[in-house]
Amino acid sequence: MIRNEKDEYMIHCQNEYDSLHQVIVVPPDYMKITTVINETQAYYAKENINIKKATEQHQFFIETLKKNGTEVISLPTKSHLNEQVFTRDIGFTLDNKLFVSNMERDIRKEETELLKNWLHDKQLDYISFTDTSIEGGDVIIDNDLIWIGLSQRTKQAAIDYLRKQFPHLEITAIPLREDILHLDCVFNILEDKHALIYPDGMNETAYQVLKEQYTLVEVTKEEQFNMAPNVLSIGNKKVISLPENNRVNQQLKELGYHVLEVPFSEIIKSGGSFRCCTLPLYRTKS
Repeated sequence: MIRNEKDEYMIHCQNEYDSLHQVIVVPPDYMKITTVINETQAYYAKENINIKKATEQHQFFIETLKKNGTEVISLPTKSHLNEQVFTRDIGFTLDNKLFVSNMERDIRKEETELLKNWLHDKQLDYISFTDTSIEGGDVIIDNDLIWIGLSQRTKQAAIDYLRKQFPHLEITAIPLREDILHLDCVFNILEDKHALIYPDGMNETAYQVLKEQYTLVEVTKEEQFNMAPNVLSIGNKKVISLPENNRVNQQLKELGYHVLEVPFSEIIKSGGSFRCCTLPLYRTKS
């Protein structure tokens, strides 16, 4: 793993479910639906975001992380950056390297600069994408298996670059349905080779590839709309999930997971949930 000079922060993630020790977030201080980018935002655009309620829910989420041993790092907010809460997109940690994304939409590019400023300040090394777009919501890691959504936000050239950087890893592209924003909106990995999946969000070939690797917990169209796949694993089979997704939560409990139900109804109006709102820096086995 990589440490900064003061040994204060560490960079190391090998999967989506080891114990989460350090994570970057941004509070929803200026969260707002402006340009509609997905079906969920279209549904809530007129109603839009109640900032007070979103802030309260986000703070409860942060408190839940802290109670379970996670150090939470919060980046500064800017009034014109309405989607900052979704920190997963601006970067990702793979093994002992932190990659800063190249955002497809100009409105989100400044978010990566704020991340770079923080990394410079903390003397942490990182790798920037510059020639092609990739966003962290499309990158799902499971030790030697890396799944990357081929989407409107992440291009084949970025996947090819990562294959060159990590020749020892099996990196597989998952083509997504055109209206699906990121892979983690329709697929997410849990411990013990379980995974949450919305089959209609990808092509049949990709679904069959994933089915060969994992015991799949399938979610319905309505559950996907409520971001059921976008849970956050924090280690020791603990999973943070929305209370509204009762059926999925019950299935996870039956599989031996400890489901921490956290209200997040205001945040998901913009099309992202717990995984979308976290950028893990450091995970390790308990």
